[in-house]
Amino acid sequence: MSAIHDLAATIAARKSASPDESWTAKLLAKGPEKCAEKFGEEAVEAIIEAVKGDRAGLTSEAADVIFHLLVMLAARGVTLAEVEAELDRRAGLSGLAEKAARPVQG
Repeated sequence: MSAIHDLAATIAARKSASPDESWTAKLLAKGPEKCAEKFGEEAVEAIIEAVKGDRAGLTSEAADVIFHLLVMLAARGVTLAEVEAELDRRAGLSGLAEKAARPVQG
């Protein structure tokens, strides 16, 4: 199992933990909107490190982004396996073809 799979499993387990004992449980208890907000904050921090060219900072912030992405997914009941299935579905497609095949949103 990979570190990301291990992390996703830990986050899933924390859904039933006490918010007093776990940062993840505390964040999940605040609801999906707060989880999404935190993900956005971490994404911006990663962007800043990428623009600065700070490899160590970007690596650290990227780990935070992945963690908070998994928390946000868990808050909405989306599993890592579902995301992997979507990536598998897209494998072999050009980005332009995949985007053109998406339903029109409006």
